[in-house]
Order: sequence, then C-alpha cells, then structure tokens
Amino acid sequence: MAAAPASRTSSSSRQARQLAARPGKAANRGLAQSAKPVQPVPASRRLAQAEQKRSFRHVLASNADLWQEPGHLAVHSGSALVVAQDSSEALYEKNAQAILPIASITKVMTAMVVLDSMPSLQAPITITDDDVDYLRGSRSRLHVGTVLTRETALLLALMSSENRAANALGRNYPGGLSAFVAAMNRKAASLGMTNTRFEDPTGLSSNNVSTARDLARMVAAAHRYPLIREFSTTTGARAEVNGREIEFHNTNQLVSSPTWEIGLSKTGYIQEAGKCLVMQARVAEKPVVIVLLDSAGKQTRIGDANRIKRWMESASASGRLPTRV
Repeated sequence: MAAAPASRTSSSSRQARQLAARPGKAANRGLAQSAKPVQPVPASRRLAQAEQKRSFRHVLASNADLWQEPGHLAVHSGSALVVAQDSSEALYEKNAQAILPIASITKVMTAMVVLDSMPSLQAPITITDDDVDYLRGSRSRLHVGTVLTRETALLLALMSSENRAANALGRNYPGGLSAFVAAMNRKAASLGMTNTRFEDPTGLSSNNVSTARDLARMVAAAHRYPLIREFSTTTGARAEVNGREIEFHNTNQLVSSPTWEIGLSKTGYIQEAGKCLVMQARVAEKPVVIVLLDSAGKQTRIGDANRIKRWMESASASGRLPTRV
C-alpha cells in the first residue's frame, strides 16, 4: 500500500516554569537546659566538623547535578567530544580516539550517500523482506509491501531511525546494497575518517565502527546538506502507511526543547554500542559539534548533552572560554 508524503509538525512553544521557594514552618521545640557547663569544642574538632559539613554539602549538590568545579565537566558517556565547528578545535574530549560500534549514527552517512547520488526524491520505493531486521528482530511499522517516496524514507530514517527505510534506501541505490556500502566507505575515506568502517546502511551491524573524532568530521560535513539538517531535527511527522495515518517522532527529545538550538541530530543504540548521540548545535553563541558514544542508561546521553551546554554557558557568562580538558 502507498504511503503518502509525511507531513511534519513544528515543535510547540513551551512556557518556562518558575518554582517559587516555599519557606517551611519552623517547628516549635523546647530547649532543654544543660545541667553542666558547655565545654568549648577543640579547634581541631571544629575544623574536622566544618570539613565534614562541606563534604556532605558537596555530595548532595553533586547528586542533584547543581555543582561543578570551575572549568570541570563531568561526562558519563564512555567516549565524548565537543569541537568548535568553525575551527575544529577540541573543547572537550574523552576517549575520542576509541574505535566503537556506532549503531544508527550510521544513518547520517546513509543520508549523505543517498543525496550525493542526486536521485529523484519523489520516486517510489517498496519495503521488501530484504529490509526486515532478522539480525536483532527490531520492530518497524513499515510492513513488507509498503510503498513510500524516497524523500519520506529519508525523513523516517533520520528522524525516527527507521531501519527498514534506511535499508530500502541503500537497496535502491544504483548497483544495489553492496555498491551502496562501498560508497559509504569511500565517502568516509574522503572525509578523513580513517578509523571508520561501514557494513550496512542501518547501523544494526556492530561492525559499523568509528571514533568520536571521525564522527565529528562526518557531522560537520552532513550539516552542509539542507535536507539532512531539516529531516534530522523535525520533531514529528504523519505518514499514511497501509491505508492508515501513522505518527512518527524524533528519537532525540532535545530537538523539541526551547532551550536548545540544534542544527543536526541523530541518536543510535544497539547493545554493543550503548546509547549514542551526535548533534550540531549553537551553544553560548558558538556553533559546536557534540559526539557522545557508549552511554549506559536511558537518559545518560541527554544528561551529558545538557551538562555540556551548561558548562559552555557558564564559561561564556563569566567571560572566558571553556577550559580544554
């Protein structure tokens, strides 16, 4: 059944909420008088108690993610990189040269290779059994037999990380899937991604590997494609699939946040890769590329991105550049 071109929805405006501090009522307590004179606390003990209180406050603030040492950034992802887009200067890096599986971050390269071939975006492509994920059994709402335009397949691959759409794009490349994967690797080499290797257009294979440094190059290159910028940051879209309208959403919740200015986004996950995220964004009036790989936990990569943003904004507010670490 044909799938109608997807209609995209813009992110809704959100009102900022201010939490008013409510002073608690002081409890009336009776103070018992001491029967013995109060002895002064030795100076050494006072110092120890003060240090203990400071440590306790430090722990509480750290747990609430409200405190950071000046110039220090705590990122929990296994590999991370923040670079200035205009100069490629590394503002922060952590295991940035580690070669890791990259999961659906792969689809950014898939999109570039598709667009480089200058195909008809309105041409129909059909989801076949060859596009079904028998490796991991991932689910899809694009059933076998669904017909959709190449443009819609590209949108769903970038926005919703649709594996069947991405595989169908590669399969419909001149020369077929093997030619498409070869083109992906040639494109990576042309961008100087020397530690990168692609095996499929979806990222379902753990043999799709790269480094944070290589991916920063890829994101900077992909940001020059207007459709990749638009589709990867679309918050939601509706498409007619098999006679009924289905709503798809962006896999990165930050694209709908009014506090972020994101120019390109892609998430990824397979067990071997952990949670991954790449973004081009404007933070503290500075265009940057953020790469986060090998994150554990559902919200770790989002938390890391927000910590990076606060770190840069804090440095900008104080009139200094973020400390390179």
